[in-house]
Amino acid sequence: MAPSATTHAPDGKQNGDLYRDYSDDRNAASEDTLYTTTNGVPMPHPYEVQRVGENGPLLLQDFHLVDLLSHFDRERIPERVVHAKGGGAHGFYQTTDPLDDLCMADIFQAGKKCPITVRFSTVGGESGSHDCARDPRGFSVKFRTDEGNWDVVANNTPVFFLRDPAKFPLFIHTQKRDPATHLTHADDSTMFWDYLSQNPESVHQVMILMGDRGIPENWRKMHGYYGHTTKLVNKKGEWVYAQIHFKSKQGTGFITQEDSNNYSPDAHQKDLYNAIENGEFPGWDVKVQTMTPKEAEDLWENQKINVFDLTHVWPQSQFPLRKVGEFFLNENVKNYFAEIEQIAFNPAHNPPGIEPSADPVLQSRLFSYPDTHRHRIGVNYQQLPVNSPRTPYRLSNFNR
Repeated sequence: MAPSATTHAPDGKQNGDLYRDYSDDRNAASEDTLYTTTNGVPMPHPYEVQRVGENGPLLLQDFHLVDLLSHFDRERIPERVVHAKGGGAHGFYQTTDPLDDLCMADIFQAGKKCPITVRFSTVGGESGSHDCARDPRGFSVKFRTDEGNWDVVANNTPVFFLRDPAKFPLFIHTQKRDPATHLTHADDSTMFWDYLSQNPESVHQVMILMGDRGIPENWRKMHGYYGHTTKLVNKKGEWVYAQIHFKSKQGTGFITQEDSNNYSPDAHQKDLYNAIENGEFPGWDVKVQTMTPKEAEDLWENQKINVFDLTHVWPQSQFPLRKVGEFFLNENVKNYFAEIEQIAFNPAHNPPGIEPSADPVLQSRLFSYPDTHRHRIGVNYQQLPVNSPRTPYRLSNFNR
């Protein structure tokens, strides 16, 4: 059967002549489906091979067999170093409360909508690990705006374990299998607690992780937090600092360590898929906190909170949340590999009006994310249908 990812023309409009829509292939009747080679040539049967005579050797000219085996040998790609286990869905975002006084981004204008894809994940485990592990969750959203893709690479917690980018690879190694014993920290926690005990700035995140909020009930009942400070710029060139929050319309829910043993390893994936199939489309409110540069200076002077410190939150009593829009997930993927495994989020992907701040961990991610995508998926990863922009203008650049 042909792959089932929906593809779009480079100018953002579907073109049935050049970019076929495979979205209905999964449910096509068998009599309407024809087995072919990858270049579309009909084959009598998937098992057929070319031989010399009835029992003779195989022929090198048998493109179907050579293509089948060579593709099979290469069909997987390296799993993500972090956030390897996850799932997601497609949906749409719409602006309900314009933000044009603070930000020039077209997506924040009144009534604007755009398609999105969201991926949820655990952080430390490998691709076959348990959905209910005690671990932070990734919450990444790709907004396909009319001004290019905007990627928000968030977590389900408002803080993280560190504020120094050089610590990140070392910290993540403590979440992985021990290089000598090859045991996870569930069976050998020495590395894990050794790091945390020597880096006290991680206490805020540890208290969340080891407390009642450490294991979400499911992905639908999670908030999302960008965590990093970003900048919003309006048409006058004026700017403010901002924090971005995704607030679940379903509320939040959590389970205990004991309860987690009663869930299947893919419980969260199953929950999201079934909810969407049943028409129970989960939604989130998009909200922002903003702060002027002067307020940021005062916050440091009076409360010793650095807006570039990923281990701190902004007090909501001082910097209240302002709703901008909302998004819903209403479409399950048809091809997990093409639409979730190959999706690539990059915090350096920002439309005009949204800019990175001097947060050092964010600055390091601006390099690290596209670098890992080029390794994991290939240098042309942004030409894959799930990663390509959906803009009303024709794209033009000099990459090959």
